Amino acid sequence: MIAFILAGGKGTRLKEITTGNTPKPMVNIAGKPILQYQLEFLAKNNVDEVIMSVGYGAEAIKKYLGEDKKIGLTITYSEEPHPLGTAGAFKYAEPLFDGTKDILVLYGDIIFDIDLKRMINFHNAHSGLGTLLVHPNNHPYDSDLLEVNSTNKIIRFITKPHPANKYYQNLVNAGIYILKPDINCFIESGRKLDFGQDVFPMLVGDGQDLYAYRSSEYVKDVGSVNRYKDVERDILSGKVYRRNLDNKQKAVFLDRDGVINEPVYNHKTGELEPPHDIKDLKLYDWTIESLKRFQNMDYLMFVVSNQPDYAKGKTTLENLRNVHNELIKIFDKNDLMFREYFYCYHHPEGIIPEYSIKCDCRKPANANVIRAINNYNINRNHSWFIGDRDSDIICGKNSGLKTIFINEKNLNHNLADYNVKNLQEAAEIISQIKNLKNDTKSGKTEN
Repeated sequence: MIAFILAGGKGTRLKEITTGNTPKPMVNIAGKPILQYQLEFLAKNNVDEVIMSVGYGAEAIKKYLGEDKKIGLTITYSEEPHPLGTAGAFKYAEPLFDGTKDILVLYGDIIFDIDLKRMINFHNAHSGLGTLLVHPNNHPYDSDLLEVNSTNKIIRFITKPHPANKYYQNLVNAGIYILKPDINCFIESGRKLDFGQDVFPMLVGDGQDLYAYRSSEYVKDVGSVNRYKDVERDILSGKVYRRNLDNKQKAVFLDRDGVINEPVYNHKTGELEPPHDIKDLKLYDWTIESLKRFQNMDYLMFVVSNQPDYAKGKTTLENLRNVHNELIKIFDKNDLMFREYFYCYHHPEGIIPEYSIKCDCRKPANANVIRAINNYNINRNHSWFIGDRDSDIICGKNSGLKTIFINEKNLNHNLADYNVKNLQEAAEIISQIKNLKNDTKSGKTEN
């Protein structure tokens, strides 16, 4: 595998923190240029051949890398005669790809640290023209989004600006790709073309196979002054490194109804049910604050919820999905990033035949939880399942997680590690335990 770095950006929005005509990849952050971080990553991962696509600021880049900064890498320059866009620059460098099987493409304005072996294994297993690293971000409303199917094949690209009355999943192209050289057959020479705006949507529209590799790892573009400050803080705190999936991650798995949002009282049956309409979706007063505490403590967050009311004939799948989409919209507006939402629509005693089955995703079965544990390299000993039903606690226990049972009437669950009244109390318990672990150097015992 070789690397192709798109290093021709101007960094116009960073002028107030740069000097002269500094190209974006040469912007200094936490002590060294963005480009230096990328080259060090490649060297660490044994990708020792780099094609550097340059244009604006090419001489500054060449001068820097000529001063013994290559870290043992072989660097070949592809200098655009004029700006060609991300895909156009890739096509222009095509003669340099001769004999190459796969090409790791990096945008020159991103700071990242990923488990490259995981991404390569995913790419090899799916055998598409390319694999895009995708993730949620905290500014989906000004980002180009995409949709995937159950096999993680990309089925649609949604470019900004988005229609005001439509909701789309917060799944963003992060600017890291593994592409086969054959993709150049679909890119026209000499034209200014962008991967995200032009080439990828065209390929998907033509039925070509592009796949989305979902990752919780740190990938962030340094595209504005505010993002620059955020990234610099994350580098200095070690967050960029900690998110690499080669490191064990910690997570919180949450049931939805009765934990995140209030259940709805059915006056006809006298039962509490999930909301079937967005007007009935009401979060608890403490929900957003509690979730932000988990996120600030660096926990990956997942929703795991049984939603059998369609199988039982009580509502439609469209209604259930509308509620789900409304919930995500609320989270997005509050800068809350859930890594995945696992919903089981089955029920063995339902009336809709294809959904009236015994499955491995309906809690207390734990197939979805185990999949997340494996995909995100989650440390079970430092992760939690929070729910308000017996099935939640059993699911958490069977998955090897610590468990917290929520019951506003102070009823205790014998199997749960902790019993609390609400999510706010659950967040406080996890915070206290985290602080105890962080204080072991002072002589306190780790919980």
